[in-house]
Amino acid sequence: MTTTAISRKWHTTAEVAEMLGFSLSKTKMLVLTGEIRSVKVGRNRRILPAWVDEYVESCTAEAERWSA
Repeated sequence: MTTTAISRKWHTTAEVAEMLGFSLSKTKMLVLTGEIRSVKVGRNRRILPAWVDEYVESCTAEAERWSA
């Protein structure tokens, strides 16, 4: 029998805060303002890994614009 590991498809706001090294309140504000995309699932917000990457890329692109 073969077992398949299922990777996480969603992250919580707290998990994203930890990944980015931000406080939970800052991460919630980024979600609230739409800077980090999210969806509401029941009473909770969930964030796709690609959306975290999208946020990081946009921050990096903006930093590069300022340094050019």
